Formats: sequence, C-alpha cells, structure tokens
Amino acid sequence: MLKFTEEHEWLQIEGGVATVGITTYAVEQLGDLVFVELPEVGATFSKNANAATVESVKAASDVYCPLDGEITEVNPAIVADPSLVNSDPQGAGWFFKLKLANAADADGLLDEAAYKELTA
Repeated sequence: MLKFTEEHEWLQIEGGVATVGITTYAVEQLGDLVFVELPEVGATFSKNANAATVESVKAASDVYCPLDGEITEVNPAIVADPSLVNSDPQGAGWFFKLKLANAADADGLLDEAAYKELTA
C-alpha cells in the first residue's frame, strides 16, 4: 500500500512496517541534496515529529515521521551518497523503516491520486 503525506513523504506499507522517503515532487523542489541526517534505530516518534533532515544546495528541510512508530532500519547509502535520493527518491533513496504503532492510522493519509491533486 502506497500512501503520501501533505508534507511530501511517501510510505510503502507492508505487514505493519512502512518504508518512508520523500517524494519526487519534494526532491524537485529541494534540488541537489548534499547532506542527509537519519534517525537512530530504536527511536520512537509521534506523527509529524521531525525524524530526519536533508540539506540541498537551496535549503535545509525536515523530514517528518508520517505516523506514530519505532525506527527499525535506516538507509546508510543515502548518508554516504545523498544524490541517491535525487536519482531514485521512491526507490533506492528511501530514508527509514517504521514499525507502525497502529497500521490503521495509514487510512488517514493521502492516496496517490489525492497526492497528485495536491501537487498539481
């Protein structure tokens, strides 16, 4: 199940765990990323808490936790090479995996059609 937030995060949800990243639209707005800071594995976040930071040639921006949960894995490849987020934001450029406190909360997020409408 693919979901989106109004803050331009995407979530691919499988079995109560969400892989989270920033959308292609967000990457286009930011420009070339030069730095990524990820959360610690085991950290817990509430929905909309600042979970990660990205810096581009244009600006620094927060990446928000889309739902309540615990970080189970992070993507060290994007720390070593932030350009992976630019080249494949909804694939190899994922940020972290989040064990959802309540998977049903994802129903309140945007689907792909609603997200496209938001960014049109």
